[in-house]
Amino acid sequence: MYHLDQPTHAKRIIQAMEKYADLPMDSADASLVVLAEHLAHGRMLTTDQRNFHAYRWKSQHPFQNLRFQG
Repeated sequence: MYHLDQPTHAKRIIQAMEKYADLPMDSADASLVVLAEHLAHGRMLTTDQRNFHAYRWKSQHPFQNLRFQG
């Protein structure tokens, strides 16, 4: 279990939600982006292919969705 309870985490979650407001990004998705940044990788398993295809962790790295790998 990871706790995203540092003041910098909350600030980064808000920044991510503002950046991707056009999708829109909710707080759950933003938390996963911040967690990926904290863990320094973007491997995840999600059914949300459209949004996580657009999201970037550390503003530049694409996510790797393990559900859609061949």
